[in-house]
Amino acid sequence: MSKTKSILVTGGAGFIGSNFIVYFLEKYKNIKVVNLDKLTYAGELSNLTELENNANYTFIKGDICDTELIGELFETYNFSDVIHFAAESHVDNSIKHPDAFINTNVYGTFNLLNIAKNHWMDSPFAFKESCENNRFHHISTDEVYGTLGDTGLFTEETPYAPNSPYSASKASSDFIVRSYFHTYGMNVVTTNCSNNYGPKQHDEKLIPTIIRKALNNEPIPIYGDGKNIRDWLYVEDHCKGINLAFQNGKAGETYNIGGNNERDNLYIVHKICDILDDLIPKDNSYSEQISFVTDRPGHDFRYAIDASKIENELEWKADENFETGIIKTIEWYLRKYK
Repeated sequence: MSKTKSILVTGGAGFIGSNFIVYFLEKYKNIKVVNLDKLTYAGELSNLTELENNANYTFIKGDICDTELIGELFETYNFSDVIHFAAESHVDNSIKHPDAFINTNVYGTFNLLNIAKNHWMDSPFAFKESCENNRFHHISTDEVYGTLGDTGLFTEETPYAPNSPYSASKASSDFIVRSYFHTYGMNVVTTNCSNNYGPKQHDEKLIPTIIRKALNNEPIPIYGDGKNIRDWLYVEDHCKGINLAFQNGKAGETYNIGGNNERDNLYIVHKICDILDDLIPKDNSYSEQISFVTDRPGHDFRYAIDASKIENELEWKADENFETGIIKTIEWYLRKYK
């Protein structure tokens, strides 16, 4: 009988990582997950309360840049795979403190890759025994492609043109992952996703901020004129796409995962206010709290993803559109904030 596989998930206390681990362990009862998270501002152990009694789940606090720790974990658990979420990801923070983004996203990704390669491979294109199928799955973002005009979509062939220190650091990490496939023959796969939303997202992000400020009768801040457009992906749909790419994606390939739900920020804020007006009405509409604030430097105008490759090759599809997903999201935050 085969030994239970152990997988390293980095950044699993964050928004997408925590949703993914809960989804993954529910789906696979015979795989052990070790969650390594530094617990920076974005990491929240309460995101994982569902797993407190799960014997297949282990949490370790630590930094992906810590070479000694990563090496020890590989020795102890003999990981068959890495699913790498850990990243500094808040664009505003990257403008103020770019050094943390370069360190975690670039060096941290290299550190993980290099230790995994040394643990799994004897030499370029030569795997150690029973490591032939070991995989490194790198989670990235559509922001590496830069910004779009009024039309067009990002595909896997779109040239990289990152515009913020955050997206530049993610682009760098994508290229390092790519190089380990082409130079060493490592079994890697990368997924680039559009804007996620849903339960467990950090309070500073757009949708939780709108909900929280609305409920607190505070001004709801919207950058610039609110016309910036994003392609919104419900987090559980993203988790399903990650798992399909992890299980069935072709080595060395990139898969874009997008919701096909382009909405501008004005639509988002008015939609949330309308739903709150229905669910917990007050004397005035929540939309009267909307206030416009100075736009962020270099704010990309529009992102949108063509997800046809993962849809056609791996049979992924989004189950939620924005209008169904946002209701589920608001209901979750009402339970959190009320």
